[in-house]
Amino acid sequence: MAKYLFQGSYSSQGVEGLVEEGGSGRVAAATAAVESLGGSVEAFYFQFGRDDALLLVDLPSNADAAAMSLAVAASGMVKGRMTPLLTPAEIDEATEKVKGATYRPPGG
Repeated sequence: MAKYLFQGSYSSQGVEGLVEEGGSGRVAAATAAVESLGGSVEAFYFQFGRDDALLLVDLPSNADAAAMSLAVAASGMVKGRMTPLLTPAEIDEATEKVKGATYRPPGG
């Protein structure tokens, strides 16, 4: 499974819903949504500042992560970002692959 960071901000209507059902209700709803796509929630935190919530989730694929992100966005209640997280081993693999990659920079 791949790991993703989701950061989101509630719209004013989203905040009204949060106030109505509380933080535990939102954690339960988010967990159910992630599980419906075959994933799991590692952590869920509320925060203040730029974003209102932060989740660390495991999902089977980028397509599942995109589906989750689209479902959240389609609600109109949350504006968020889904960021794929890479392990050190995945970066090691990428650094080996880059040695054989060809790339010509603009104007180069």
